[in-house]
Amino acid sequence: MAVDGDPHFIIELPDRNDALCFNTDDKPGTIFNLVKDPVSGLVVNGQTIGDKKVEPGSKQHTYFGQFGIVHKKFGIRLMVTTQKIIVFEQGKQEQLHWSQTSNIKDLNMDLQVTKDQSLTVTLKDTVKFVIILHKVWKMHPYHQDYLGFYTLDSHLLSERVHGLLGQFFHGVTFEVSDVFQGKDPGKPDATMFVKGHNLTVTRGWQRDFRKDVKNGENVSCWFIHNNGTGLIDGVLGDYIVAGLFTTF
Repeated sequence: MAVDGDPHFIIELPDRNDALCFNTDDKPGTIFNLVKDPVSGLVVNGQTIGDKKVEPGSKQHTYFGQFGIVHKKFGIRLMVTTQKIIVFEQGKQEQLHWSQTSNIKDLNMDLQVTKDQSLTVTLKDTVKFVIILHKVWKMHPYHQDYLGFYTLDSHLLSERVHGLLGQFFHGVTFEVSDVFQGKDPGKPDATMFVKGHNLTVTRGWQRDFRKDVKNGENVSCWFIHNNGTGLIDGVLGDYIVAGLFTTF
C-alpha cells in the first residue's frame, strides 16, 4: 500500500496479482488520516502541500509534505517533514536530518535514515513502513520537495484498521468486467463491482519509488475516478482531520 506523487494512492493486491489506484484532490494544507488502528494505537496522518506557483487557469497539484505518526501504547510520536525528522518518545525529543545517514533503535522502535532518500520505520509487533524523500531542484519555479509513504509489512494490524490506506490492509473484494475502449487508446475502461457499487474504471499505471527513488517503476492498476468514490468507505471529506497528531 502506498501514497506518493500528487497524491496517488496504490492498493496492491498480491493474491490477485493486480492493484487499484486513485487520486485525491483537495487544497494544500489539508490533513488526511491514512491509517488508524484502535487496537494497536497506531495513527498515521499526512498533510498536503502545493506547488510554489500555479499558472492562471492551471490545476493546483498537491503532494504530501509531512506525516505525523503516533503509537499510543509505546508513547511514540514522529513528525516527518521534507527538512527533518523529529522523534518524541516518553517525554524525550530527538531530531534526525535527511542530510546524513543515521539510526535510532530501542525496544519498541527502529528508525533508519538513508541520506537524502528514505526513512524506514519499524514499530515492534505493529507495522513497518518507509517514507521516501523526493528532492526537487531548489530553484525550480513550480515544484518543491515532497514525501511518499509505503507500507512494507502491515499484517499485524487488527481487522479494525481503517483510514484512506488502512481500510485496504486486509484486502478488498472486487470484480472487473466489460472491458471497453476508453477516451485514451492506450488505457481501456471497464466496469468494476466493489463494495456494492458499479464503477467505471480505467486501466493505467502509477509509479512505485521504493526500489528506485529517482525514476520509480511502473505498477499497473485499475484507476478509480472522483477521489476513489465507491472504493473508499464514505467520501474523501470523512478522512480530513484537524491536526497532524489527531488521534481517535
